[in-house]
Amino acid sequence: MNKYVYWLDQAAGLGNGARRRLIQAFGSPQGVYEAGERYLGMILEEKKKELLISSRRSWDLEGEYAKLEKSGSRIVSFQDEDYPQRLREIPDAPFCLYYKGGLPRQEVLSVAVVGARECSEYGEYVAVSLGRFLGEQGVQVISGMARGIDGISQRAAVQAGGSSFAILGCGVDICYPKANRELYGILEKRGGILSPYAPGTQPRPQLFPPRNRIVSGLADAVVVVEARQKSGTLITVDMALEQGRDVYAVPGRLTDRLSDGCNKLLREGAMVFLSPREFLAELRSSFPGKILEDRGGEDEKGERAVEKRGRAEEGREGSRGAKERKGEKKKTPEEGGGNRAGRRAGELSGETRRAGRGVSEGICRSGRELSEEEILRTLDLYPRGVEEICERLQGMGCALTDPADILPLLMKLVLSNRIKQVSPGWFSL
Repeated sequence: MNKYVYWLDQAAGLGNGARRRLIQAFGSPQGVYEAGERYLGMILEEKKKELLISSRRSWDLEGEYAKLEKSGSRIVSFQDEDYPQRLREIPDAPFCLYYKGGLPRQEVLSVAVVGARECSEYGEYVAVSLGRFLGEQGVQVISGMARGIDGISQRAAVQAGGSSFAILGCGVDICYPKANRELYGILEKRGGILSPYAPGTQPRPQLFPPRNRIVSGLADAVVVVEARQKSGTLITVDMALEQGRDVYAVPGRLTDRLSDGCNKLLREGAMVFLSPREFLAELRSSFPGKILEDRGGEDEKGERAVEKRGRAEEGREGSRGAKERKGEKKKTPEEGGGNRAGRRAGELSGETRRAGRGVSEGICRSGRELSEEEILRTLDLYPRGVEEICERLQGMGCALTDPADILPLLMKLVLSNRIKQVSPGWFSL
C-alpha cells in the first residue's frame, strides 16, 4: 500500500485537498492509481487529471519505493493508524509524513520548544533547563533541530533520558544543519526525524514555514524561549494559535533585542513561562488524560521512577528546611554553603586567593582577599562588563581601585570553566 502512497504524494500538480478528494472517491491510493481516466475527470479539473495520468505512466512503483526503503526512510499517510492524531486536527494536515526512527505518541504529553538561532547565554540556559526537565519527566520534546534554542533543548532532553522529535525543512535523509550531525543520529534512536518532504529534498527557505505548522501541530503546547521582534519563530507561534495550541513565552529584559519577540507575545496575551515545574503542572491540568512517557517502568509499589525521584528530592528539601527552622547552623561558603549562583557555577572551594601581580590585585582596600564566590555572586546569565562587576563588588563592601585588579581572578574562573568570557571584558555564568 505504501508504494501507492509514495506515488500519489509525488504526483505533480496535486495539493492535500485534491489527494483527499481522490481517496474519498476511490477508497485508497491504490484505488486512485487504478482508476480510469473518465472517473478521474469527475474529481479533477482537466489539467490536474492529465498530470496525474502522466505521472502514473512514468512512475516506477516498485523501483521508486525500493529507493525510499534503501534511504532508511518510512512513510505514513493520514489513512494509517500510526499517523499522529494531533496532525489530523490541524487545517490542511499533510497528506503523509516521511520519517526515520519513530513517531510521537498521541497519549504522551508533547511540548514544542522553539527560539532564536543566535541565542544568548540566558536563552541557552533556559533551553537546557527546560529540555532537561521535560526529558526527565517523560514529556516528548518537538522542535526543528535548528541551530540555537531548537537543537539545544532537544539535546538536553535526550541527554536526560527523554525522547525528542525533529521536524525538518528537507528530506529526512539530509541532516540540516550539518553542524547537528551528532544530534541527528541521536534523535533517530531516541525519538524520530520527520518531514513532509520526500527523501532527497534539499533545504530551501520556502520549505521551512510549512514545516513549522507541523512542529506546533504535533505539540500540546509551544514554548518560545527567545525571539527577535521580526523572527521566523513567530511564524510557528501564528500557526500554533491557528491550531488552538497554548503558547508560552519566556520573559526577558526590555533592553535585550533577543527578548523583544517574547515580551511582545506576553503583551498580546501569551502565557508566561516562569519555571519548568510550574509549566508542567499547568500543562498536566490542561491535559489530564495525557500521560508521561514510560521512562523505565514501575517499582514493586507501582510508582513511576521519575515521580518517585521527584518526591524524594522534595522530601530532602523539606528535611533541610525543617533542620534550619530548628536552628541548625547554616554553613558558610567555606563549609560547602553559598548562594545559588555559586552552586550553579560549580563546587566552590571558598579558598581566598591572591591575583599574583601585586598586593592590590583581587584584594579589597581593607586588605581582605576576594574569594571566587564573591566574584560569582556578581554574575548571572547576562554578560556583564568588568566595570559593572567592580560596581557590584563595591556594593558588597569591596572598594577596588581599578577594574583591572580583578581580571586575573576572572580569567582563572574562566579557565576552570566556572564562568564564560562572552567577549573581551565581558563575563557571565
